[in-house]
Amino acid sequence: MNKFFTLFIVLVFLSACSMKTGETLTVMEKPVGEAPIVTTLSLQSVSNDRVPVEVNPGIFMQDTVIFRLPRVVQGTYDISNFGTFVDSLKAISFDGEKMPAEMIDENSWMITNATSLDKITYYVNDTFDIEQTDKETPFSPSGTNISDHNFVLNLHGFVGYFEDMEDHEYTISITAPASMKKSSALPVIKTSFTKDSSLVTDTYFASRYFDVTDNPMMYGDLTVEEFKVGGIEIVLSVYSPNGSHTAAELKDNLATMMDAQKNYLGELNSTPRYDVFLYLSSGQEGQPGGFGALEHHTSTVAVAPEWYNVQAMNGFMTDVVSHEFFHIVTPLTVHSEDVHYFDYNDPTFSKHLWMYEGVTEYFASHFQVYEGLQTREEFYNKIMDKISTSLSLNDTMSFTEMSEHVIDEPYASNYYNVYMKGALIGMSLDILLREQSNGSESMLSLMKDLSAKYGIDKPFEDDNLINEITEMTYPEIGEFLRTHVEGTTPIDYAALFSKVGLEFTEDEVQTGFFLNGQVPFVDVTDDGAIFFRNMDLHSSLDSLGVLPGDVLVSVDSTEYNLDNIRNLIFGSMQWTPETEITMVVDRDGEEIELSGVVGVPMAPRQRIVEVEEPTEEQLQLRNYWLGKNE
Repeated sequence: MNKFFTLFIVLVFLSACSMKTGETLTVMEKPVGEAPIVTTLSLQSVSNDRVPVEVNPGIFMQDTVIFRLPRVVQGTYDISNFGTFVDSLKAISFDGEKMPAEMIDENSWMITNATSLDKITYYVNDTFDIEQTDKETPFSPSGTNISDHNFVLNLHGFVGYFEDMEDHEYTISITAPASMKKSSALPVIKTSFTKDSSLVTDTYFASRYFDVTDNPMMYGDLTVEEFKVGGIEIVLSVYSPNGSHTAAELKDNLATMMDAQKNYLGELNSTPRYDVFLYLSSGQEGQPGGFGALEHHTSTVAVAPEWYNVQAMNGFMTDVVSHEFFHIVTPLTVHSEDVHYFDYNDPTFSKHLWMYEGVTEYFASHFQVYEGLQTREEFYNKIMDKISTSLSLNDTMSFTEMSEHVIDEPYASNYYNVYMKGALIGMSLDILLREQSNGSESMLSLMKDLSAKYGIDKPFEDDNLINEITEMTYPEIGEFLRTHVEGTTPIDYAALFSKVGLEFTEDEVQTGFFLNGQVPFVDVTDDGAIFFRNMDLHSSLDSLGVLPGDVLVSVDSTEYNLDNIRNLIFGSMQWTPETEITMVVDRDGEEIELSGVVGVPMAPRQRIVEVEEPTEEQLQLRNYWLGKNE
């Protein structure tokens, strides 16, 4: 932040002029590292749905450089390959001539004779347009959009970096129609208009490449609302293609939610500003379908269905955006060296996704009951859903081993468990900490202690974290982590709940046709086929004759697979009990036709309930854990 004024003085002298071979070095072109890497995006010059990008690094002193776009970005734990969305990359010399730029892998280009390199130019295709094709695309909230009315600028999809130069400063100049609204947490250090005021160029500053990737932007037909929560400036930016929702409509619920989060967090302040970018998908061709959110250190990009009503949209914001906001605790202030020194091309991953994602997901649920935003019964039901889902995954897999190898199989297919069992690990530790300390310590107080010990600029050593937590807390906490997180022993939830006067019971509940709350009745094979999971199915599937393991071929003559299954799931929500369907399934290589009415799907349900006569110790620990709002 203190470099802005110096940068402004430097930028006054920057121009589009290039240094000719043999000319004396001037302030306009400096060796790489002595001035920011200058990057431009021209949103007014979109060609074939592509944004032109130019990167001017300064003058290289070495013969060979490698230019890359990220293969993996932080928070996704998956391969994105943003280089595959780049077209027509050219390396241009100071003489204005095209230089060789050899593509050495999907995301990397090697440029020789780099001392003559003036700039790199290329076009970027967006990811939203092709989500429904066979091409693998990044998770929607980490993706990009290019359209007449909206640009989702996750900058890791547009701006590349030079190998071993990720710590260099950047300026990013974005030119767009002056009438277009924009929202970004990156500081603007310069704004200029064309003579007719039709176009505006905003120049943003990033202290290193991480800040480029960590600060998304949105341009277009946005509605924007700003408010403060506990001294933090919150900026909500919403794009709704059909104008179904606005930032003003969602502001009050978001403010209430985040105010409760800030009360829950107390004095933990790690950012003066937090941005929420919400893209609402119409569901039409070229629209994203990966609903959810991706955290950044001080912002989140969320993608949700535009057809949600206000109540459903507020519920989405409460559950999903609250999770992302809690990431200001971890990994913003508590993170390992793998996170702090992230390699976008060949990353290593921390062993502690149970903390980054699991504890964050736990906080996103726990704060709602603790601050009185939901009832205890609602909280118990949410925890039960997480238990049910986690048990349908590999419950004996070492969580630290899964985290460290999360992009490889068999671990990648169990990643979803970080939001299920990971949250349950956080819950278990919270109860145990409150028990051991007689209510004076909790999972939140532990995270605050870790934040104080480390913080934004000081990573912890991955292999030492569990020992450090044990030293900071109690032997029982270390034993739990070594047994159930490092180890392969499942958590005994019944024994844990008995400490707080809770128990399991069973009844029946009405479900959706393909979903029971958060728990799906179907899953997907490696080749994209849909099959019914090995679990108790609901009464309507039983009546149709569906068996666990059946592969879904078609419903009412429409074939389904991973690419279009969401259309079936959303469509099934409109079915009535009298709706007649014909389903074809593949059972052991034989196609079988099953017909009947949808009926009212009923499924066995385990529930968490409070014991009728808790002891004083159980009731006290429960109140320590959940607060006294009821």
